[in-house]
Amino acid sequence: MASGNGNPEIRVVVAEYRDAVRRKLRWIGPIAALVVAGLVALVGFYEVAPGEIAVVRTFGRESARCSPGLHFAWPLVQHVNIINTEQIERIEIGFRGDKLQLDEALMITADENIVEAQMIVQYRVADPSKALFRLRDPKKVLHDAAEVALRGVVGRTTIDDIMTTGRDVAQVETKRQLQELMDAASSGLVVTEVKLQAVDPPDDVRDAFHDVVRALEEREQKINTAKGYQADKIPKARGEAQKVLRAAEAYRTARIDRATGDATKFEAVLAEYSKAREVTRRRLHIETLETILGKVQKKVIIDALVAQNALPLLPLGGLIGQALTAPAAKGAR
Repeated sequence: MASGNGNPEIRVVVAEYRDAVRRKLRWIGPIAALVVAGLVALVGFYEVAPGEIAVVRTFGRESARCSPGLHFAWPLVQHVNIINTEQIERIEIGFRGDKLQLDEALMITADENIVEAQMIVQYRVADPSKALFRLRDPKKVLHDAAEVALRGVVGRTTIDDIMTTGRDVAQVETKRQLQELMDAASSGLVVTEVKLQAVDPPDDVRDAFHDVVRALEEREQKINTAKGYQADKIPKARGEAQKVLRAAEAYRTARIDRATGDATKFEAVLAEYSKAREVTRRRLHIETLETILGKVQKKVIIDALVAQNALPLLPLGGLIGQALTAPAAKGAR
C-alpha cells in the first residue's frame, strides 16, 4: 500500500523486512547450531595414547579415568589431565649436566670424612591421581627426598666402602629409603633405579684417596687370582691323590691275588707231594733242571760214575789263542 504522495507506507516496509529476516533465520539457526556443535566436538574430543591415563575433573573434582582411546569431555565444565604412566623420567642429585652442585654433593661419611656424591634417580608415575592432587610439585619433593635418603646412607657408610665395595649396597639402601619417603608423602611415584655416578673426596686429597682405591682394587684382584689358582690346583691334587690311591689299591689287589695263587699252588703241590714224596721230589728236580738248562746253549752230559774218574780240565786253549792273535792284529794296523 502506498501513501498519498506515492511512497510505500512504513508499516508495509517494516513487515516486509521482518518477513525477510525470518526467512533468513530459518537457515542461520541450524547453521549456527552446527557451528557450535562442531566447535564443541573439536574442543571436547581428545585421544589417550597407549601407556597413558586420562584423569577427568568435573568442576575441579576427579570424576573419571580414561584408558587409551578416543574420549569426550564437556568444554568449560570438565578438564582433562593426561599422564604417561610408562615413561621413565630422571632427576640429578649433586650435579646438573656438566656442572657440580656443591650444596647438594658435599656429604659426611660415618668415619667423618667429606665426599662429593652424585646420583641419578629414575622414576615413573604409578598413580596419576596422587601425582596430580597430593603434592604441589612432585618432582621437587622427589629431589629433596632423594638428597635426604642419600645423605642418610652416606652418613652410615665409611669413605672406603662408599668409594669401592659398598657402592652397590648404598644404591640399594638409598632406593629403599627414597621409596619409603615417597610412599609416606602419597606422591604416586615409583622409583625404578638409583645410580651413584661419582663419589670422590675433595680436590685437595682426591689423588691420595684414588691411590688408596687403586691399592684396594689390586688387593682384591690378587685375592681373586689366588682363589682362582687355589680352585685350579686343589682339584688337580685331589685327582692325583685319587689316582695314586687307585693304583695302590690295584697293586695291593694284584699282589694279594698273586700270593693267593702261589699259596694255592703250593698247597696243591704239597698235597701231591704228600701222596708220593719221591715221585714229586724227582719231578720238581727235573722241572728245575729244565728251567736252568733251558738257558744254556751248549750242554755236555756224562754219567756220574764217569765224572768221578775224570780229570777236571780248564779250557784255556781258547783264551791263549785270543791272547796270541791280539798283538798280531794291532801290528797289522
